[in-house]
Amino acid sequence: MRNERPERSSERAKASVALGASALARPRVRLDQPRPARRRLLPEYDPEAFGRLSERVARFLGTGRFIVYMTLVIIVWVLWNIFAPAHLRFDEYPFIFLTLMLSLQASYAAPLILLAQNRQDDRDRVNLEQDRKQNERSIADTEYLTREIAALRMGLGEVATRDWIRSEFQDLIKEMDERRLFPTESDEADR
Repeated sequence: MRNERPERSSERAKASVALGASALARPRVRLDQPRPARRRLLPEYDPEAFGRLSERVARFLGTGRFIVYMTLVIIVWVLWNIFAPAHLRFDEYPFIFLTLMLSLQASYAAPLILLAQNRQDDRDRVNLEQDRKQNERSIADTEYLTREIAALRMGLGEVATRDWIRSEFQDLIKEMDERRLFPTESDEADR
């Protein structure tokens, strides 16, 4: 039994040395630093740049200028393939190649327009959220000012105004005249 224990301890030591060696071979991961860039199989692209490009294309596709250009291209295409010499025509009467080109243009235009609309929806959502927060702040400010004005009105109800003091003096003068606390001018002359 005593012989088995040293063997086990030496196996454990070898295993720990092996683990330690593999741990030393691996670089230590530091959490306070960004990870190094990994190599990727697919090329990287900037989604924002692609989104901006799609918005520009969608904006152009939604203009009258695009419709005019597209109409001119189709007219020139059809006229060329009808009136050009036979050896220069590249798309005969059913204009299958023109149909293919228009389908290809539509198949690219639709997703670009949808992407541009999604980006616009995201911007609208952010603007709506900012507007909602601004409205909440405005309502809170208005409520605060309303409470302050109400407090001022209540406070002014207890403050003596010029008109109130004047009316109180006039009431006192009338009351004193009635009690004859002030002698009239004729009473003073008799004395």
